[in-house]
Amino acid sequence: MTSEPEQQIGVGTQDAFQRLWTPHRMAYIQGENKPSGPGADDGCPFCSIPAKSDEDGLIVRRGEHVYAVLNLYPYNGGHLMTVPYRHVADYTDLTGPETAELAELTKQAMTALRTASGAHGFNIGMNQGTVAGAGIAAHLHQHIVPRWGGDTNFMPVVGHTKVLPQLLADTRKMLAEAWPAS
Repeated sequence: MTSEPEQQIGVGTQDAFQRLWTPHRMAYIQGENKPSGPGADDGCPFCSIPAKSDEDGLIVRRGEHVYAVLNLYPYNGGHLMTVPYRHVADYTDLTGPETAELAELTKQAMTALRTASGAHGFNIGMNQGTVAGAGIAAHLHQHIVPRWGGDTNFMPVVGHTKVLPQLLADTRKMLAEAWPAS
């Protein structure tokens, strides 16, 4: 049974309510949690997160030089980032120990994501500089995005949105419990 599109006064084109609303993304689009400048004291969220509890900061693992944290605006469920504690913008400015721990926590994140969610693959990388797409260019961070066969469904293609099946706090707990022993 097909019905006629319902009139939607004031919301644009009639579309029978075929819209997917993701109002939580507006905070990111409007710059919430973005630093006011390039310095560590300019409101950098990656500098303030480590002062929070693991639960409040969505931290999954803390290392000596680097920590792993869930992305507050994930591309996929389980989207993690490895972040040096030190406020540094460029990969070439990392010390040897920071570079080694960033790589090790990335490997551990992959293991945890495979254990906890059966991830089939990953997109791993970092955007260096605003022009390269870095949302917070002043503080280096590497993305670890789990992928599954068939996860490129109509939602991101047609709806321009992702459906996340779990609250971030629950995802953090699940991944922390699945994290391999160091």
